[in-house]
Amino acid sequence: MDGERHLFLAVSGTVLAASGVALIALALTTQSTAQPSASTESAERASVAFPAEPAAARQRPAVEEDSFGPSTTLLSVPEAVDNSLPLSSSEPVTIDIPAIEVHSEVQYLGLTAQHTLEVPAPGPYYNQAAWYKHSATPGAIGPAIMLGHVDSAADGPSVFFDLATLRPGDEVLVTRRDGMVAVFAVESVGRYPKDDFPTELVYGTTDHAALRLITCGGTFDSSSRHYRDNVVVFANLVDSYQAPRGS
Repeated sequence: MDGERHLFLAVSGTVLAASGVALIALALTTQSTAQPSASTESAERASVAFPAEPAAARQRPAVEEDSFGPSTTLLSVPEAVDNSLPLSSSEPVTIDIPAIEVHSEVQYLGLTAQHTLEVPAPGPYYNQAAWYKHSATPGAIGPAIMLGHVDSAADGPSVFFDLATLRPGDEVLVTRRDGMVAVFAVESVGRYPKDDFPTELVYGTTDHAALRLITCGGTFDSSSRHYRDNVVVFANLVDSYQAPRGS
């Protein structure tokens, strides 16, 4: 198993960028938020076009062929949770996932001039997690969409390499610009072929504060140089607290 995974690493390249991340650009109905500035690193452009007008995107049009893709649910998604905890909007600064030893600053991604989704580009920011800035801010009502690469040929495992190993109850902590830490508990983990993605399940509106973490997964197709599946972690807000000073 380890040998096979390392083989994938040797040939994967900029995997997440090549796997049709542009689906994340499907803006969420009624889930609007402030537009923070993009990362200081120019983002590599995905191959799938975003609708010409932002208003059209809010209708969540059909998924393009090479977009993030439902079929195999590893753990079922439960019903909506207590909605008494949502926070006001505030952009994420860092993300921590103790169970898989993830700590990352968060870059903000939007759309290019060609209406395609920006994704973490090769370079110093490649291994950072990213928040799609047209989704809800973490802790506010709606699904906050965050993504990260699984690996690269140059550097091996990336920020979300072990995302598929998360299990219900594992915590995801997102520190926000307002100093609040939004604490999410993993509810389920799914793996989906890229040509059969559950768009509404992942990007659809919610009546509570939710979090979606997305990366590549499954087997690696050496001919297309893409992973065949995507891994999606579904989590819900369970707590929040003020971050200690200086943290």
